[in-house]
Amino acid sequence: MSGGPTHLYQVRALYKKILLLHQTFPLHMKALGDQYVKDEFRRHKNVSPQEAKRFMEEWETYAALLWKQAKDERGAAGVKGRYGAALAEDKLNYFSEEQMGQLLELMNEATKPKPQFDVEESEPKR
Repeated sequence: MSGGPTHLYQVRALYKKILLLHQTFPLHMKALGDQYVKDEFRRHKNVSPQEAKRFMEEWETYAALLWKQAKDERGAAGVKGRYGAALAEDKLNYFSEEQMGQLLELMNEATKPKPQFDVEESEPKR
């Protein structure tokens, strides 16, 4: 993402904010979300100013949504499990084939059943 020091500061601040917001996720979703964010920010390091602007707007919208959901969750006793939002169909028209593939991979990862912990039996220490 091109731009001066102010832009770089805004990108880093948004990146850190999103990773902080991911701490409200269950562990498996946090790991998936953190890796996706890292990859996307890396992929968009050297894009045009127009692409950088759109990229930042979309991630700021995402961060605002997560903030609202985390705040709502704290206010509602026992309500958990709703993260993100449905992707508007009209936004899909802007995706490249590569992005559609990434989206499909992300959906497949996000909807996998939670892995169960393997418990290994070991002999007691003597």
